[in-house]
Amino acid sequence: MKANPLVKLSTFGQSIWLDYIRRQMIDSGELQKLIDEDGLKGVTSNPAIFQKAIAGSRDYDEAIRTLAQAGKSIETIYQILTVEDVQRAADLFRPLYDRVEGRDGFVSLEVNPHLAHDTQGTLAEARRLWQALSRPNVLIKVPATREGLPAIRQLIDEGLNVNVTLLFGLPRYREVAEAYISGLEARAAQGQPLNRVASVASFFLSRIDVLLDPRLEKLAAAGGSQAQTARDLIGQVAIASAKAAYTIYQEIFGSERFQKLAAQGARPQRLLWASTSTKNPAYPDVKYVEPLIGLDTVNTLPPETLEAYRDHGDPAARLTEGMGRAAGVLTRLPELGIDLDQATQQLEDEGVEKFNQPFDSLMATLEGKRREVLAGGKP
Repeated sequence: MKANPLVKLSTFGQSIWLDYIRRQMIDSGELQKLIDEDGLKGVTSNPAIFQKAIAGSRDYDEAIRTLAQAGKSIETIYQILTVEDVQRAADLFRPLYDRVEGRDGFVSLEVNPHLAHDTQGTLAEARRLWQALSRPNVLIKVPATREGLPAIRQLIDEGLNVNVTLLFGLPRYREVAEAYISGLEARAAQGQPLNRVASVASFFLSRIDVLLDPRLEKLAAAGGSQAQTARDLIGQVAIASAKAAYTIYQEIFGSERFQKLAAQGARPQRLLWASTSTKNPAYPDVKYVEPLIGLDTVNTLPPETLEAYRDHGDPAARLTEGMGRAAGVLTRLPELGIDLDQATQQLEDEGVEKFNQPFDSLMATLEGKRREVLAGGKP
């Protein structure tokens, strides 16, 4: 019988997390089965995932009815439902978390996406969620916006675990790592322990290719001196960016500055590959998994990508392969008039809005169900 490729990934130092959560998965034992049989080591969530889970199923109707009858606001109902799901999932991962001494077994919950450009609001929400969750193996997701950076630093200083989300660009990644390290330094200066402070930097991938491929395809179709270069770069920029990010990771977390913190128990902020489902049907369904298998990394997979990898994944340590070629991809973009930093800033801006929309849609759904209950009907 063929070994499970998902389980084998851990032998190369990579943890697989599931980019999905739903109450029925927990109730049915499906999540526990993924932990036991696929070696799943964590779960990530976001407003779009909860919108799909809550608005797209009947799993939560009874809880919504009870909370609505108790006079809870829609914001309170949302927090109670999501916190309960994350707590229950975290409890399933707790044995793993304890066994590996806090190195894995995390479940993530995101702050309200409308706070992406509000530092103080993000801090207040993150602290509230951390206290409500009351689990050591949870991560609070904070977007890697300009306003998110000081919040990340402060939360790490306070000992909260942070999943830095909506990260697209390499310059911003350096700033995220700086926020993490400076937060640890501030914590160490107060004599606070560092050994259980956890963080990941979630680098979003497929959306980079979704944005840039049409521009490259247009240049390739136009012919002329740039056509071949453009053709060579189609579908290559996201993976090249990830490999470049890993080079930065090795540089920063191998530095003397971080090693001083490591001597006090600090752990590196692992890179997490996010947005790993293949959006272009012409590409392999495991395109954003196979080339990015490497030491001390996480890949969070939506259910369909997880199933595809279980079926036909081919695990091997490939992350550090072709680093020169990856760097070449990025240096050739300016030749084509493409500013990668500008493109990734656009993706960050759009990413915030892509989380605001499902969050607002879910709030509207909850309000509709709440009104129905209060009017004497069923949600």
